[in-house]
This record gives sequence, structure tokens and C-alpha cells, in this order.
Amino acid sequence: MANELKKVSTSSAPAAIGPYSQAIIYGNIVFTSGQIPINPATGNIENTTIEEQTEQVMKNLGAVLAEAGSSFDKAIKTTCFLANISDFTAFNGVYAKYFTSKPARSCVAVKDLPKNALVEVEVIATVD
Repeated sequence: MANELKKVSTSSAPAAIGPYSQAIIYGNIVFTSGQIPINPATGNIENTTIEEQTEQVMKNLGAVLAEAGSSFDKAIKTTCFLANISDFTAFNGVYAKYFTSKPARSCVAVKDLPKNALVEVEVIATVD
């Protein structure tokens, strides 16, 4: 039997702000959409520092991963987008607390992120 795609959705993370899903499971792999630091309770970005925004991104990713039956420890690959590469060290300080298994990673600076966020992170991970 062919693997089927399963959409992941949780109210514990921000709703998609475009035509996409929070995550998709294919087989035993979950692919999350990029999470920005939106507080799911308010729909707004409330934090201003890279550290605060990264913490919110991690909360959002944690909720999506949990809904998918996964976790930070099961991450295989992350892709990280920073609005300012000078935030790299501060971002890493928060990131390292969550991705202790040290998955493969790409981290790039981009010109702009949705809603003027400072950071966006997406994850590929295994699921139970």
C-alpha cells in the first residue's frame, strides 16, 4: 500500500497564514512548515528580541511536532531563516536548548520574513 499524506493541525500553534498546512506526515516522516514567532493565542508577534522570538518559534514547532507524534529529539534536518545574520549567535543560544540531538541544519539570512519576523524555522523529523 502506498504511503498517504496526512495533514497536521493544532490550535496550540499559529494557524497557517496562507494556503499551506502546519505540517505533513508522509510515511514515518513529518515535514513542518516554517514557524514564525506568532503567539497562537493572539495571532500576533509580541516579542521584539531574537531570543524571545526564537523561544516562541520553538514553542510553536514543539506543538506541531507533538501533534504529529514527534519531538525535537527526532529531528533529522532543520532549515533556519534569520532576518539579520548578526543574530546568528543569539539565535544559536536558544536553538541549542531545543535541538540537543544536533540534527543536520541550514541557516541563512533572508531579506524579509512574513509579518516582519526576525526568525523562521522548519523541521523534518521522524514520527512514532
